[in-house]
Amino acid sequence: MTGETDRRSGVPRGERGAITVTDRVVAKIASKVARDALSRFNESADHVPPGRRTPRVTTSVRRAPERNTAGRDAESAAGRQALLFEARMRITVELGYPSDIGAQCAAVRREVTERLRTWAAMEVSDLVVSVEKLHSRHRDHERVR
Repeated sequence: MTGETDRRSGVPRGERGAITVTDRVVAKIASKVARDALSRFNESADHVPPGRRTPRVTTSVRRAPERNTAGRDAESAAGRQALLFEARMRITVELGYPSDIGAQCAAVRREVTERLRTWAAMEVSDLVVSVEKLHSRHRDHERVR
């Protein structure tokens, strides 16, 4: 029965249908991955008040442009063909201060890009990580220099 074709279209069973990944789903995946990446930075995570809705993700998903894979090995070409969609996104985070802000932003960028490629077969063409707010470890309102 695996070789069954649709009588109307004549398309084999395994080749019918389409996969659609909405912006909302991509944003949810990216938010979860970014939160996981930031949770490994204990010095920062401890300063962000509980209940903060961070990270916030805005995304735009579109069909990836066709790429010329001529001259590349078969494995590379097959991997590029599987990436049917590409995402552009902006991730806004709140971090504790003092902490290694650059390392945290780099971890978010690296892990979101990697996981979207693995989990959603999606290329991230543009990813901006912006720090919206820094939370100081000082509980009273003294100024931090």
